[in-house]
Amino acid sequence: QVRLAESGGGLVQAGGSLRLSCVISGRFESKHAMGWFRQAPGKEREFVAAISWSGTRTYYEDSVKGRFTISRDSAKTAAYLQMNSLKLEDTAVYSCAVRPTNAGTTYFIRPGEYGTWGQGTQVTVSS
Repeated sequence: QVRLAESGGGLVQAGGSLRLSCVISGRFESKHAMGWFRQAPGKEREFVAAISWSGTRTYYEDSVKGRFTISRDSAKTAAYLQMNSLKLEDTAVYSCAVRPTNAGTTYFIRPGEYGTWGQGTQVTVSS
């Protein structure tokens, strides 16, 4: 059974940086794409960033473009979200997700396209 574990969240001042990690445990039999989502209190879960199996294709939600960077390791066992220039509105629980894919260069941006989720890590940005 595949499980995801996020880490790296915390409290940071506006303008600061955090690096989130998402580690895959268990055996994944196929290629897989990964994504990061977030959910703020009282709001629906929203897409943040996605990356293909190959790692060569990425996609970002407009509000984080130029500030956040998604990446994955060469062993395909982890994904990362480097968050710079954090803003108050970035405060949320951040969760990573993974899904199998036949294509190495495809990414997915809808929560319903993912089948496996981590528990999430809290990111709080203060003024």
